[in-house]
Amino acid sequence: MRALPSVLRARGARAFAACLLGAVAWLGGCAGQGVAPGGGEQELRTASDQTENEKRARARLELASAYFERGQTDVALDELKQALAALPTLGEAYNLRGLIYASLGEPRLADESFQRALQLNARDGDAKHNYGWFLCQQSRFADAQAHFSAALATPQYRGVPRTLLAQGVCQARDNRLPEAEATLMRAYELDTANPTIAINLAEVLYLRGNYERARFYVRRINQQPETVNAQSLWLAARIEQRVGNRAGVQEFGKQLRERYPQAPQTLSYERGRFDD
Repeated sequence: MRALPSVLRARGARAFAACLLGAVAWLGGCAGQGVAPGGGEQELRTASDQTENEKRARARLELASAYFERGQTDVALDELKQALAALPTLGEAYNLRGLIYASLGEPRLADESFQRALQLNARDGDAKHNYGWFLCQQSRFADAQAHFSAALATPQYRGVPRTLLAQGVCQARDNRLPEAEATLMRAYELDTANPTIAINLAEVLYLRGNYERARFYVRRINQQPETVNAQSLWLAARIEQRVGNRAGVQEFGKQLRERYPQAPQTLSYERGRFDD
């Protein structure tokens, strides 16, 4: 199968953190229960219940996440070291460390970090999601699907559309296009305004030969100035080429030349490489 030209493809540390997976889902108090002073009633822990070490560790974790999003991976790793020195059981720190190592091309260290994050907090849906995407990047598709499914089954997990998106892209990479279409359709139904979901769904429909439906979804992207890009225009041009609409091909090619003259999609258009 040709590599799916997904916007989920990692493009360095910043893309891996900000676009793909969401390194840290929450940085507030630990989710758990404590005993209320002077009685036996159970309450959720809040920031005021944190120890000084917990506060210090979470502050370092916030800094590490910010540095990582700016591409300062060395500084981010140093902040994580200090976070874990203050609180060795902070699973979110290992989750973020896994993302950083993955972006640096250190799969063994990334794998160890994600596994440690889940050992410390088996209910961390974000770590399950991130580990699943990492495994997909390593072409460990069955393991990836298991972790995506585990994330989706996590109680009160708030990242369902994001995980369905990653799961669908991973299924497409595994050449499981019918399953990918179904998964991405579920994601789209939950988040119809998300252009990343729409473009990946359109790509899968195109690969399956369902050009009219692919045209519908990519048209919605190209009609919005804030979501149109070289990838969406190129997909539209490829669809029109497949259905024999030469005028449509030329129109989208013209937009590619005018808006994105240096983009690889524009180069493919100029060379007539519609099937790459």
